[in-house]
Formats: sequence, structure tokens, C-alpha cells
Amino acid sequence: MKQETQALHVGYEKNDFGTMSVPIYQTTAYDFGSADHAANLFALKELGPIYTRLNNPTTDILESRLAAVEDGEAALATASGHSAVLFSIINLASAGDNIIVSDKVYGGTTTLTSHTLKRFGISCKIFDSNSAQDLEDLIDEKTKVIFFESLSNPQVAIPNVEKIVDVANKHDIVTICDNTVATPILFQPLTHGIDVIVHSTSKYINGQGTALGGAIIQRKGLNDKLIDNKRYPEFNEPDESYHGLIYAQLPFPMFILRARLALMRDFGATPSPFNSWLFIQGLETLHVRMKEHSANAYKVAKFLKNHPKVKSVSYPGLEDDFQHDRVEKYFKDGMCSGLLNFEVESFEDAKSILDSTKIFSVVVNIGDSKSIITHPASTTHSQVPLEDLKKAGINAGSIRVSVGLENADDLVEDLKIALG
Repeated sequence: MKQETQALHVGYEKNDFGTMSVPIYQTTAYDFGSADHAANLFALKELGPIYTRLNNPTTDILESRLAAVEDGEAALATASGHSAVLFSIINLASAGDNIIVSDKVYGGTTTLTSHTLKRFGISCKIFDSNSAQDLEDLIDEKTKVIFFESLSNPQVAIPNVEKIVDVANKHDIVTICDNTVATPILFQPLTHGIDVIVHSTSKYINGQGTALGGAIIQRKGLNDKLIDNKRYPEFNEPDESYHGLIYAQLPFPMFILRARLALMRDFGATPSPFNSWLFIQGLETLHVRMKEHSANAYKVAKFLKNHPKVKSVSYPGLEDDFQHDRVEKYFKDGMCSGLLNFEVESFEDAKSILDSTKIFSVVVNIGDSKSIITHPASTTHSQVPLEDLKKAGINAGSIRVSVGLENADDLVEDLKIALG
């Protein structure tokens, strides 16, 4: 099946009533029917629902569809995008290890990887994802993860994917890519050799800002990279918390299995069945919406590019953008999502624009059907030191825009009036 069909049909066989809509299994627990079946489920001799903290039939369908549209092997849905980022990293790294993170990532990812994880003994190094020329020199025997975004928030930058993957594979290190902004409709990281994807399903996959959620997806064949890999003893040595289970000896996608059995079990960042159902609805129309988001953003970016009060515009979908060749190389039909970034002279100018828009709402979300405008330096990236902000390409006059599904001419007119 093609991607659009997978998003509508994978994982769901109509139940006894023939319901076209996936049912919401709003339950915490399940009747095992017998002691033997219960024991077999916990021993992984049989597969099925155990407890909704670990799995749920509605969430199972969401996970199956997310894995399918990303051309992955398996997925784990989480309660937020942030918990997906956390789980993907600590599934590989422990105290004393280090991770290497792109210089262009979401502000919350920066605080998590550079500060919070440091308290738990996991250190972070920063690399230039545009060139990735400094990446190999940062690797040592304790490096467990290389983390980056396929289309960064808020800079809207595209990394040097081939270079990153080549270096990571040379040293048998797992790559993790946040594909939230691009979505699987525009870019499929796993088909380019990346090992693991994370998503904030709260964004484009949901599409209407109604629910928080996240997801982790592993590529087909990742087991081969993890088995007998000395960097990752957690997968090759007995897990004493699960009666000596060795993940590498099981015929399952082990990265997702361990994230579910060890991390979801203990941390409990579980999506509600209702939220999973909302994400299923969003996923069904994602391929249609991403085309419209991208088309609208292109028109808005072209307007901003020619406005005298705008110093610069970052939108790789523009033909004269310095990263446009990467859009042509990686992204479907030259589409580049609804996220763009532009810069005006000062914070005061930026504040005036935010306060003057009528259609664009001042909100820190992205990927909504309604258009959003944000000042990253004072909101999403306000915890990041000024020096690091500048290195990441975020200035006092930087404005992030998430272009929605309104008429593009109305959006341009709204910005034209706000810019004055």
C-alpha cells in the first residue's frame, strides 16, 4: 500500500459491528480469562494487551500506522513529544555516557539534553548539523546517541543527513532524528539510513492543537546494529528488572520493545486512548494538509522576502534559499512544511508585529490548522543563553511563523498590516 492508504487502513480490522471509525478502548485493564494466558503475556510467550500503561488496542493501531507511514518496523506512542525524546535517548545512554546533539534543535530539547540529563550523569556535546564536519572529532567510546532534527524548529534548517549517517555508522552509533516539522509526508528519515525517529504528534499529525502526544519509531534492521554492539550492553546483557530477559535474543524490534517494557513501564508517560484516537483522525488527512500548509507558507515566505522591514527569511522552500538544494534532494515535491522564520530589526519591532496581527495568534505551538506567530527568544528558547541563541541562529528580532490552512492572501494581508 502507498503511504496515503496506509494512514487510513493499517492496523485495523473492522470489529464485529463493522465500525468504520477505529473504536476508543477507554480502559485501564483487561480480563485475561485465565491465569495461564496472563502469565504468558507477562513472559512474552503471547502478545496482547496487558495494562494500558504498556499497551492499548486504540494506541496499537496508531503505532502501527505511524510505523507504516515512516516505513519503519515498530513504534511506541508516548504522552508527549518531549517524553518521546527523553525515552529515545535514555533507552541508549546511562550515567557516564555522552550524547551529541545538533546546534539547531527545539529549545526544550536543548534544556533537556544540555542541562536536565546532565544531572543524571549524561553529558551533551553540540555539533554543527549543517556541515557535520566537526561530528567525528566529538565521538568517543562513551558516545551513545547522535540527535538532530530533519527540519529544525525554529530555524527551519535542514541537516547534512548523509554525512551524519556515514559518521554514525562508521562508529556503530545510533542516530535519532526528530521528524516533527517535516512529517513523514515530506521526508522519511528511515529510508535515508537514520535509525530512530521521534515525533511530537501534538503538532502536524494532530493538526488542530487538541491533544498532547509523541512517538518513537525504529527502522527495519536496527536489531542488527544493536546485537553484540559493545556500546549498548542494555540490549545484550540480562535485564535484572525483567527476570534476566536479554532483548537481543528476542525476535522483536528490540529498541521499541525495551522502551516499552523498561521505560514506559517505569516512567508511565502513556498516551490516553482518546488522544491516540485523535491522532489517528489527524494522521488520516496529514498528506492533504501538508500540501496546503507548504503551499501557504511558500506564498507567505515570498511576501516576507520582499518586504523592506524584513532582514531575512528562513524557508528552504524558496528557490533562492541557500538550503533549497536539500529540499530538492530530500523532500517530497519540493514541499517544506508550514514553518518559517523571519527576522526584523529588533525585539521591539518583533513585539509590535506579534501584537498587531489579527489572524495569526501569539501561541507557542506549531502545526495547527490555524496560523501561529511566536517570538522564540522570549518564549520557547528563553532558557537558552544569549550566546547559544546566536550560535543557533536565533536573534532578538527573530519571529517564528507556523502557517495554517487559512487563505494565503488573508495571511499575507494580516502580516502586511502588522509590519506597517
